[in-house]
Amino acid sequence: MTTFWGLTCEAAERWPDRVILADDYGRTLTTTELRDAAEVVAAALDVQPGDVVSWQLPTTLEAPVLMLALSRLGVVQNPVITFLRHREVRSITTQLDTTLFVTPETWRGFAHGDMAREMGCRVLALDFEGEPGPALRLPMGDPSTLPPAPTEPGRWVYFSSGTTADPKGARHTDETLISSSGGMTDLMGFNGDDVYPIAWPFPHIGGSTMLSTALRVGYELVLFDAFDPATTPERMAAFKPTILGSAQPFFRAYLDAQKRHGDEQLFPHVRACTAGGAPTPAEIVHELADAFGITGVAQSWGLTEFPIATSATPDDPPEVLANTVGRPSPGVEVRVVDGELRLKGPQCCRGYLDPALDAAGFDEEGWFRTGDLGEVRPDGNVVITGRLKDVIIRNAENISALEIEDVLLRHPGVADVAVIGIPDPRTGERVVAIIAPRDGATFDVPTVAEHCQANGLAKHKCPEQVELVAAIERNAMGKILKQQLRESLLKG
Repeated sequence: MTTFWGLTCEAAERWPDRVILADDYGRTLTTTELRDAAEVVAAALDVQPGDVVSWQLPTTLEAPVLMLALSRLGVVQNPVITFLRHREVRSITTQLDTTLFVTPETWRGFAHGDMAREMGCRVLALDFEGEPGPALRLPMGDPSTLPPAPTEPGRWVYFSSGTTADPKGARHTDETLISSSGGMTDLMGFNGDDVYPIAWPFPHIGGSTMLSTALRVGYELVLFDAFDPATTPERMAAFKPTILGSAQPFFRAYLDAQKRHGDEQLFPHVRACTAGGAPTPAEIVHELADAFGITGVAQSWGLTEFPIATSATPDDPPEVLANTVGRPSPGVEVRVVDGELRLKGPQCCRGYLDPALDAAGFDEEGWFRTGDLGEVRPDGNVVITGRLKDVIIRNAENISALEIEDVLLRHPGVADVAVIGIPDPRTGERVVAIIAPRDGATFDVPTVAEHCQANGLAKHKCPEQVELVAAIERNAMGKILKQQLRESLLKG
């Protein structure tokens, strides 16, 4: 049996002086320093085994240290992505009956502490104003006061709001999350010589995957709490990365940075690019291969409920890299039922927080229903051909069209609405609201955004394009004909 805390201690014993974490503020932690910091923080947290701790921290050293401190204490932990706001956070903390919420008091102009206190749970608000000094912005205690480390796998709840209006909680354990690292080690080939910078939200389920991978093989994970296409690629280059990821907006920024840099390689040590969350357009794959001297982009595929189900390898032929999401991760089985890809494997969640959702999430034989359409080729590689789920993937994040529609229908001037995603060269897909207004009502992007944010919708979910129509076309069963709407928009 493997636990996150066990992996942490093993890494400190194997490579006591190896830097395993760094961030954009010049701070680093060796494996020994990481273990010791987690224990110091654990000793300062007033929680008991079995308590539920939700935490919403940016992608800096504090996030993985807190994650491991909570693992040391045996609590149920619930990472919350930083850009989620009142609507989503209230739903999450209510479903979980959160004991303690750890968050910045304010971060990048938003009052996270005030929002957390509105949820009615106990709040630990941290000072994240300005750039940090060398010390961690976390409470510190005496580790000699800690009880023995738990021996049972830790419990986790990750929420996904990609397919329904309300967030769904997937129940994970240390074992399911650590299993997801197999795709990174056995297929992507992460090893102790690698350096991987990330600028996506660490509370995403990918954070636990990449941390467990680092603890298993000893590579250096570099954390960036924001991504500025004009400056972040150059700052990443200072760490001499060997792997770059992980979605279309990042890749475009790397390519633009290389053009700014001229003929000299900005990333001379890169051996691979890896992608997940959304397909990478073929033209960008070709540009990356030419710019960085790689074969292509190694795509992976997974879900909050089933992280890193498949992955390509950097050494796969260009055709495999361009057209597939690779082969199943260790222990994973994939089958196709009525065009839908279904999964079994060690990283599958243990079901949903709301057990009523399990019947729709799993078939009668226990296979997880992904909602993704695809096929398994004779060579074992998986191809994604579409989505059953009404999801918009913007900047590699799943956005529920139904959730946005529900918010827009609260506006007294909206008679009917359809929200769809259409291709966007910068973000992958952009959110479009097609509105049938009531008599006299008018809408544009700013007024729609104001209404959505006033109703607690996260900023990244707000529509970027608004189209007005006389009526929303539906079929005989009342279902919106979204494909027809999408095709009409694309035709101009």
